[in-house]
Amino acid sequence: MKLKEIIQSLEELAPLSYQEHYDNSGLIVGNREMEITKAIISLDATEAVVEEAIATGANLIISHHPIIFTGLKKLIGQNYVERTVILAIKNNIAIYAIHTNLDSVLTGVSAKMCEMLGLESCKILKPKSDDLQKLSFFVPLAQVEETRKAIFEAGAGQIGNYDSCSFNTTGYGTFRAGNLANPYVGELGQLHTEQEVRIETIFPKHLQAKVIRALLAAHPYQEVAYDIYPLANSNPQAGFGMVGFCKEEIEETDFLEKLKQIFNLKTIKHSPFLNKKIKKVALCGGSGSFLLNNAISANADIFISGDFTYHQFFDGDGKILIADIGHYESEQFTKNLIFDYLTKKFPTFAAQISKTNTNPINYI
Repeated sequence: MKLKEIIQSLEELAPLSYQEHYDNSGLIVGNREMEITKAIISLDATEAVVEEAIATGANLIISHHPIIFTGLKKLIGQNYVERTVILAIKNNIAIYAIHTNLDSVLTGVSAKMCEMLGLESCKILKPKSDDLQKLSFFVPLAQVEETRKAIFEAGAGQIGNYDSCSFNTTGYGTFRAGNLANPYVGELGQLHTEQEVRIETIFPKHLQAKVIRALLAAHPYQEVAYDIYPLANSNPQAGFGMVGFCKEEIEETDFLEKLKQIFNLKTIKHSPFLNKKIKKVALCGGSGSFLLNNAISANADIFISGDFTYHQFFDGDGKILIADIGHYESEQFTKNLIFDYLTKKFPTFAAQISKTNTNPINYI
């Protein structure tokens, strides 16, 4: 299939608009019109991963981390980034990164960690703010169901675990059609009054074009009156980190041993034990130390992430157990997440999880 079909599917899972300002998610090397025969899914795009793609006949690498974070001024092979890009271009291999946008969705990186730990009643730890918008429009009484259904199918009306959410008010609209108009109801040049329903609903920003297209296609009027308002509400469907509950309370040492087994860890850096059982768990894949205060505010018993510094371990301050399991280690199952998603969407597509260990950190 064409690369653009795979990209469209990946961006339905994790919209590019959800990536952080410093990030470089999306297509990094390649042409959207390329025919893709096979894909390798990895945490990082390195020279070794490109060589694995060459050896296995893959011409697409889907990585979590972008190989290019900042702009390249030269391609002369003087560092691993330049060498990786050169090798991919020489062998006509595309590279696509799905990074902080995949970190930021309800079914993303942190959700996969929750799944591996068997946590229940999971939700976003730090929901995104300024991501939701309100849509208000007016439609004739007879077309209410059809129009409402169209915008819901486009993704509007989702509030947490509920969908098809809207508020509807009946009233009367007035209009007069000009000489060049082609009115659905009413006569040219005559003031018309029509019983209408005002429908209000919400949608995330990245769906605006899709929702408005659906509205205009389903609405019977030649000119559709609608308003879009920005909202300050947080979006429970998007954001960083997750928080959930263990099925049963568990001793701190037993929980850390469970972490080691599930994530195949040689060691765990942690703050002093609090001598209380673990029930509520907060976590974030990758570098999640910035969410520590959110984990404390959520009354979590433990916060699991990677890349904590020495002084940040003090910040637990006897309120929460901090467990640093490593950046690579916390995100290692992201490859499985992407693989499972793609093979479900495209059952006959050839995709495989990379066998290359790209973790640059080693233990002895």
